[in-house]
Amino acid sequence: MATIDSIQGATGSGTNAIPHLDVDPFALEFFDDPFPTHARLRDAAPVVYLDKWNVFGVARYAEVHAVLHDPATFCSSRGVGLSDFAKETPWRPPSLILEADPPAHTRTRAVLSRVLSPAVMKQIRDHFAANAEAKIDELLERRSFDAISDLAESYPLSVFPDAMGLKKEGREHLLPYAGLVFNAFGPPNALRQEAIERSAPHQAYVQEQCQRDNLAPGGFGACIHAQVDTGAITAPEAPLLVRSLLSAGIDTTVNGIGAAIYCLARFPDQLARLRQDPALARNAFEEAVRFESPVQTFFRTTTRDVEIGGSRIGEGEKVLMFLASANRDPRRWDNPDQYDITRRTSGHVGFGSGIHMCVGQLVARLEGEVLLTALARKVGGIEITGPVKRRYNNTLRGLESLPVTFTPA
Repeated sequence: MATIDSIQGATGSGTNAIPHLDVDPFALEFFDDPFPTHARLRDAAPVVYLDKWNVFGVARYAEVHAVLHDPATFCSSRGVGLSDFAKETPWRPPSLILEADPPAHTRTRAVLSRVLSPAVMKQIRDHFAANAEAKIDELLERRSFDAISDLAESYPLSVFPDAMGLKKEGREHLLPYAGLVFNAFGPPNALRQEAIERSAPHQAYVQEQCQRDNLAPGGFGACIHAQVDTGAITAPEAPLLVRSLLSAGIDTTVNGIGAAIYCLARFPDQLARLRQDPALARNAFEEAVRFESPVQTFFRTTTRDVEIGGSRIGEGEKVLMFLASANRDPRRWDNPDQYDITRRTSGHVGFGSGIHMCVGQLVARLEGEVLLTALARKVGGIEITGPVKRRYNNTLRGLESLPVTFTPA
């Protein structure tokens, strides 16, 4: 339960006092149903202070968007998790993309933008679409299955590692590694501790796979290493950029597809609408990302004293952005708690926004679109047929298990 702590008073010296809230956004009970607390955070003030972890929080769309679009004031190089890299050692070498600021970020980001350009997406589209059709056909034959392990995980793992140029052996490390990365952005709770304690084999696999000799010619990974030959990046930077793509290209896609299936199962009118117009597949995926927000939160650190939402925050403070709350802020969206595949979803922050927008977003969007297009043409109904289990992660929102039955169209 979130309460405004009137005894402790207010933080900050801007025009508006900043209320202290007794909220732990990394507690399992919060993960089970974050939406009522999101509403309380938004209603309390544009900026709040979370006593549990001694951080500021922004949960309204306007403030989240403002923080995302001011990287000079709200920096990423001091860590996009609770850890402040200016005060403590990161658990792994920092990402050259996620945990970097301009101008360093601008140079490395340009490399990934070339490797994952819209033109490249066009080249791989037919292959991804054919795999999506085959996956839906296979599941329709089975009728009943787990939509997470057999679809949301299985489909991306059938196309993305090949596109990266990874070897066949060891791919079972990809999901645990990505889960570890996103857990590590959280506080030193059990989720983070256990993930890091179990991480050695996953980290070793990823480190090895990111080396030039282990990546197949023509894949995304080899294309990143080829940028060394042009002088765009250095040889030591290339494996770190491959690593960024491995951690950004799996879990967000898995949870985005899982969210879309979960939404279409719970909102049969929207599935019917998608079946009538399969061209809505891309928007149905975008709306699922807005509605469920696979990436729930990210931190920034202030580089100077700043006023936001009428309140002042000092230099060197951690600011927690509630992306999921912004995506359901009624100040920005009409009927935000309704899944509507005809909604204009542009502007949602489910993939972030600004210069740090998710590097894997084009791949995720391609996979989501071709999969939902195949589903729209072939699947007549989706019924949830067993208990739905949530997967707990400090940053990601997704399911562990979603038993469903597909009815053929």
